[in-house]
Amino acid sequence: MTTTTLAVLVPLLPFLGAAAGLLLGRTAPGFVRPLAVLPTLAALVLAVLVVARQGGGGAIDAVTELTPTGSVPVELALHIDGFAALVAVLVGAVATCVQIYSTGYLRDDPRYASYAALVSLFTSAMFLVVYSGDLMVLLVGWEVMGICSYFLVGHYWETPEARAASLKAFLVTKLGDVPFLIGLLALATEAGSFRITEILGAVASGSLDHPTLIALLLLAGVAGKSAQFPLHTWLPDAMAGPTPVSALIHAATMIAAGVYFVARLLPLFEASRAAMVVLAVMAAVTMVGSALAALAQDDIKRVLAYSTIGQLGYMTGALATGDRGAAVFHLLSHGAFKALLFLAAGVIIHAAGTNSLAAMSRMRGLRDRVPDAYWTMTVALLALAAIPPFSGFFSKESVLGAAEHVATGHTGHAPGAAGWTVLVAGLITALLTAAYATRLWLLAFRGRGAEAPDHGRQPLAMNAVLWALAIPSLALGGLTFRLLPDWFDDHALTPTLTTSVLGTGVALVGGIVTYAAWRHTTALAARTPLGAVAARTPLGAVAAHPEGDAGLVEAEAIASHRPAYGDVASAPDPSDPGRLLLGPVHRHAAAGFHLDAVYTALFVRPVRAGASLVRFLDREVVDTYVRAAGALPRWLGAAVRRAQTGNVQTYVSALLAGTVVLAVAAVLVATGA
Repeated sequence: MTTTTLAVLVPLLPFLGAAAGLLLGRTAPGFVRPLAVLPTLAALVLAVLVVARQGGGGAIDAVTELTPTGSVPVELALHIDGFAALVAVLVGAVATCVQIYSTGYLRDDPRYASYAALVSLFTSAMFLVVYSGDLMVLLVGWEVMGICSYFLVGHYWETPEARAASLKAFLVTKLGDVPFLIGLLALATEAGSFRITEILGAVASGSLDHPTLIALLLLAGVAGKSAQFPLHTWLPDAMAGPTPVSALIHAATMIAAGVYFVARLLPLFEASRAAMVVLAVMAAVTMVGSALAALAQDDIKRVLAYSTIGQLGYMTGALATGDRGAAVFHLLSHGAFKALLFLAAGVIIHAAGTNSLAAMSRMRGLRDRVPDAYWTMTVALLALAAIPPFSGFFSKESVLGAAEHVATGHTGHAPGAAGWTVLVAGLITALLTAAYATRLWLLAFRGRGAEAPDHGRQPLAMNAVLWALAIPSLALGGLTFRLLPDWFDDHALTPTLTTSVLGTGVALVGGIVTYAAWRHTTALAARTPLGAVAARTPLGAVAAHPEGDAGLVEAEAIASHRPAYGDVASAPDPSDPGRLLLGPVHRHAAAGFHLDAVYTALFVRPVRAGASLVRFLDREVVDTYVRAAGALPRWLGAAVRRAQTGNVQTYVSALLAGTVVLAVAAVLVATGA
């Protein structure tokens, strides 16, 4: 079997599994779980075979024309270089882990069949994005992922939070997709093709007339899909979906698509220095702002969501310095430990019966209830904080090293201003990342108070997945920079001394300061049961279903969070070290710096006002004319109806009178009077 055939089967198998799962979900439910896991697992095996055959050498290209268009052709093309091959393995590995984990997490969910099919379709769409060599075919996978995210985030559609989150995710990403589509069409028009290889050839020859405009239009779509400032606000709210969906979106599919797209077309963005500076500023604001917000969140999944936004900022920062090798390296490393973080968080939410860190900090012995999640999440948090020798250290240092090279003028791929921007923001974010990672670990696992509930060990499928992901979270970074430099444009991935010392130093400072703040505030927790943060028992969500599956418990925890714990942005809980560290900034950071309120004032309210005006004009103006047009015939009909008396004498009299009038008129006309 040729490599091209293997590559075609990689996205095809999950698609067929999704179709079969939907068809057999009701009639043969026993086949749903095998159809969810086996096609995705087979796609992973084939992706590994593609990696083995590609070998980090020249790109594998294959193309066939789909249909003649009369102008720019649309072709079914494959373009598999080292980046595409490795990212496809990441997608397959994370998707397989999510499918296996979901068999235990959602074991009693009545909509599991549709859920599993959507996850398979989601995976197939991302494979299509990764392997596609034609931008229009890539766009198909891009948009299919958007539709799948809408349904998966809204899986618990009975809750208003899930409905609102799914709609927000769809609308915000579509807001970026409109200029993205315009940019794709403009790019194809100037390059004469949608093929990635031909577009890059046109960029190299200087054939593009408007590279800055095209790059900025494409960046709008990237900002929406990869949740970068200012279109990042949908991602924290998307935590209303099931935790395995969060792991899939954050680690390997939709969120990674934007970064991967820029990496594929990086020479286009390098052709515009303005676009590179915009990319660097976007990355810097995203990194620092999301890290501050993560330090103030009470919901454990929202902490991880803002963490994802910040880590994606590192990737876009690496791209802004012209080093796509560092960006993809961090994409691979982040995919492993972020999937582990979310899946471990799902176990913790089930055990605690809440997603509130404030509530967990009042529980004693939670780590003893979930030992697998405790140890694996510890590994993942160390990787997130970039502590050596965990994988996040090597990939994050490759980003900082790339920024240092640009800032010091050792490379001309990007402006020096972009390098300094990314470097300074990256170091600040490293400090904040270690701080919120330490805070999450302390509040979740070092709580004091009532004994945490005991529901026994989690299903084997869930715990096995956690340990499987812990391995790359620990070792992927070290293995990659030593064994796979040829796969990353031959760029050296070895950490540099300066950025390694600075990055690790600020991370340690962040962790130590947060620990000191926690030691100072933890004494207050014993005197404050939950203060204004809790209005009723934090165990209420799980009490109704002590033996329920994790998905059901999570849905109830999400639905009951606000009425149970109030508004954490204004609740005076003195036991949170994040509140002490952020001071007056905490209230604004917890609310995401009020960007949703800004967007409501700038966009939502004007649109609603315009809709109200249109409704008024339609009902009071247009409908008035329609009603008048119908009223006039009714009035004439009523007048004529009054003449219909049924009296024959009246009819004869009217006939004679009309005859006389006509006769007189005829005589007058004849005489010329």
